[in-house]
Amino acid sequence: MKGILAMRLKKCRGKTGLPQIKVAIYCDITKKAYQNYELGAHEPKVSILMRIARFYGVSIDCLVGLTGDPAPYPRASE
Repeated sequence: MKGILAMRLKKCRGKTGLPQIKVAIYCDITKKAYQNYELGAHEPKVSILMRIARFYGVSIDCLVGLTGDPAPYPRASE
């Protein structure tokens, strides 16, 4: 999963044109932590992966390579 996740994170960020620090701030993590996710050195916890997916407007399944469809699922009532 690390390789696919890293590749998809880079692709999503490339589409937005935003620097890593902007993603990190939104997700309430350090820039270094986000860099490690993009490098494939570490995997995020599910709670962080949820924030990243929400930031990019994609599904977690897409980020981890279970589907090629980036469309997020409808959100459940919280």
